Amino acid sequence: MITTPIRDVSLFVKVIGQGYPLVLMHGGPGLDHTSLWALRSCADQFTLIFYDHRCNGRSTGAEVTSMTWENLTADAEALRQMLGFERWAVLGHSFGGQVALEYALRYPQSLSHLILMDSGGDNWWVQQNAPELLGKRGYRAAAVQAARRFYNGDITVGEYFPTVLKFIGAYAYRMDLLGLARDMVSGPRTEFRPEATVFGYSQLLAGWTVMDRLCEIKVPALVIAGRQDFLFPPEHQAILADRLPNARLALIERAGHNPQMERTAEVIRAVRDFVGAPNPNPG
Repeated sequence: MITTPIRDVSLFVKVIGQGYPLVLMHGGPGLDHTSLWALRSCADQFTLIFYDHRCNGRSTGAEVTSMTWENLTADAEALRQMLGFERWAVLGHSFGGQVALEYALRYPQSLSHLILMDSGGDNWWVQQNAPELLGKRGYRAAAVQAARRFYNGDITVGEYFPTVLKFIGAYAYRMDLLGLARDMVSGPRTEFRPEATVFGYSQLLAGWTVMDRLCEIKVPALVIAGRQDFLFPPEHQAILADRLPNARLALIERAGHNPQMERTAEVIRAVRDFVGAPNPNPG
């Protein structure tokens, strides 16, 4: 595990594998790279760059208020330059996909492929639609209200875990608590940063949208998501794929917000097929 000075922060960075570079931008805000660790077997085909966003996971050195789109994307660009890649493929999950969209808009010359996994171009789907969808799916009023508060940053740091536990089952098609516990014990430990969650939803993501700019993103894009995702449901995935000029859509059956955990083999196959093995330094 390596903490690397990048700009004004120290980012946790872990590089494994060989082949064309693929950077993985984790979800949250307030989580870390371990949410994408299930994709590590792609290291036989790609150089995988796992990292924790500033103010997330094991990254240190900055106040949470520095978690702006400008800084999040500039950190990624500085990391690319430090590692010496001319271009790389970018995979963003959930919040990481929103960072990836901002990155594609700000640094279009730096990426060859864009993979958006259970993500979206408008945070209305998370902050307003998701709680309503939980109600339609039969969740109790307390769970719906908890989700509404959580995704609008209307909680304290101390309320983070008690709040999310009220609706955590909605993240999966079928919640496997035993498997989740096994993964937590056998895999790298997740470092939660509730303060990043609160700031992210109450400030950074409040009213955020790039839907009117998706036409500017010309690189090949893969929009992939679990069909049962309640945060960015299939109807938004279809809109997202339609507005990206060069995108394909893949919905994973029997999966929720984290298909990389529930249907790992299917997600890995889709990533392999989409990115392939292009020349990392096209002439």
